[in-house]
Amino acid sequence: MKRTLTAIAMLCAALAATAQAQTPDPMAGAAHHVTIMDGASGAILYCHDCETPMPPASMSKLMTVEIVADEIRAGRINMNTRFRVSENAWRHGAMSDGSHMFLDLNSEVTVGDLLRGLIIVSANDAGIVLAEGIAGSEAAFVQRMNARAREMGLRSAHFVNVTGLPVEGHVISSADLARLARHLMTSNPGLYNLYSQRSFTYNNRTQENRNPLLGAAEGADGVKTGHTADSGYGLIGSAVRDGQRRIIVFNGTNSMAERRSEGLRLINAAFSEFSLRRVASANQQVGEAQVWLGSRRTVPLLAQQDIIVGGPARDQNSLTARIVYDGPIHPPITEGAVVAHLVVEGPNFTAQRFPLVAGRNIGRANWFARAWEGLLLTLSGPS
Repeated sequence: MKRTLTAIAMLCAALAATAQAQTPDPMAGAAHHVTIMDGASGAILYCHDCETPMPPASMSKLMTVEIVADEIRAGRINMNTRFRVSENAWRHGAMSDGSHMFLDLNSEVTVGDLLRGLIIVSANDAGIVLAEGIAGSEAAFVQRMNARAREMGLRSAHFVNVTGLPVEGHVISSADLARLARHLMTSNPGLYNLYSQRSFTYNNRTQENRNPLLGAAEGADGVKTGHTADSGYGLIGSAVRDGQRRIIVFNGTNSMAERRSEGLRLINAAFSEFSLRRVASANQQVGEAQVWLGSRRTVPLLAQQDIIVGGPARDQNSLTARIVYDGPIHPPITEGAVVAHLVVEGPNFTAQRFPLVAGRNIGRANWFARAWEGLLLTLSGPS
């Protein structure tokens, strides 16, 4: 039987019995697949179709960078390591119509320059050279990208190439792109600094960073643009203001100008229109669950992690929380095991679930208690 309990009284009163009519989304605009995320906590502040897989174009190059960063952290390569430009990388990168850094066939290029080309000017040839140099082939490198996505819990992600060029099945959601961007920022702060550079010069050619937020939005320091005919114009953007970081991701705008206007609108709204609320701290007890024929009748439920939710500031007082579990729970119950979830929901808010763990070990009741309970059940009959 599914049971629910009201939790965290400070979250406010329950919703009225009669559902209020949904008001039009004030954040709606030209962009699709919109995510606004708090950089410190990873809480999603706004989601418009944000968990749906979409063609990401060059925004998927963040995972290409993540695999290179893994190699650097492991000490297998460094910024001075040199990789050769193969004919494949030259033909499908430097000689293609897409973004590239004008690499010469058979030349040797440092990892540092390749990363700058990949990050600052979205160079396809740089991505292929890095993939071949690290994994032997682009296909082998892509296998590592997909494995890394699974390790990180990016459930929507499936990569087919290292460049983001359109091909069936190459997809990821905007929410997972935000999670990936946040991971790069926190785990590779030195490397992330490259995303704020406004231009890159290689082979006597200077190219500009296409990110429309740099120099236009207060505190903007990244991250990545993308564009194909299938995806439209997309952006992963981030900025820091008053010690707070916000990350935005969207796709599907119709032009560079529209991408710029949407990017500025969303990054400004990310700071002015949204707020965070701490529901519970890690290991804080938020309720109890009933136990069937256990050494105790209830088990305390603790937050597995900090539970922080965010959304439009005007809607924060309408949120509610409830504990959901399949119960009563049958012992034995192991301390630390996930046995329930806290569901936070409200009007104009995408419901979120957070794991709750058992706060202690619960064994089975002794034989007498089990026999007595069985006798009572027999006498009373099924309820």
